[in-house]
Amino acid sequence: MPSRLMNPALSALAGEVRDELVFAEVLLQKSDGKFSLRHVSDQKKPLSELKSVSVSEIRKLAQFDSVGAFRPLLSAPTLVAGWIVSALDLSGLDFALNQLYPGAVADWFTARSAQPPITSYREFTGRQTGMYRIAAMLDDHAVVGVIRECCAKKLCLKRRLWSVTGLPSDEAGAKSIIPCLEPCAIMLELARKTARIVLDKQAAEVKA
Repeated sequence: MPSRLMNPALSALAGEVRDELVFAEVLLQKSDGKFSLRHVSDQKKPLSELKSVSVSEIRKLAQFDSVGAFRPLLSAPTLVAGWIVSALDLSGLDFALNQLYPGAVADWFTARSAQPPITSYREFTGRQTGMYRIAAMLDDHAVVGVIRECCAKKLCLKRRLWSVTGLPSDEAGAKSIIPCLEPCAIMLELARKTARIVLDKQAAEVKA
């Protein structure tokens, strides 16, 4: 259920919505102090063509794509279209956005600070333990390849602010206004698997 507690991040985002604002694949619209959400591709569709969804149904809406496949990454550009959530107050808006993009409002707000807490690939992997320590052993060229494979716009709409030598952060407007402040678990797992393949190949070459 929506919380009655409000936070400065949500208030700041709401203040950015004059008439409407695109938040990844979601279009926020404001009228008479209330908010509505719909898929950005449905921007020009009349209400009669959209399914009215309650705020309590949003989590289920975000979990599956248009063919019913589970969405492990909610920032992927696979959010189903054809719905609308109407007449949300600030509390309802806060709840809804956190179901669609967990933590995104807080990250957006944090990224606007003078010194946002951005964690580079090297810093992030350098503090890993257990099976993920191996991810730190990838050279910069290999890391760039992993990033391009895992963090492309067709796979994730978050704007990557962290970087590694040889690859700058994403440019403003390249994806969405939702920032990525550090490597995610999916990227870390791909880096681990890549490092394992590289090390196994090197070991095989030494034996040969």
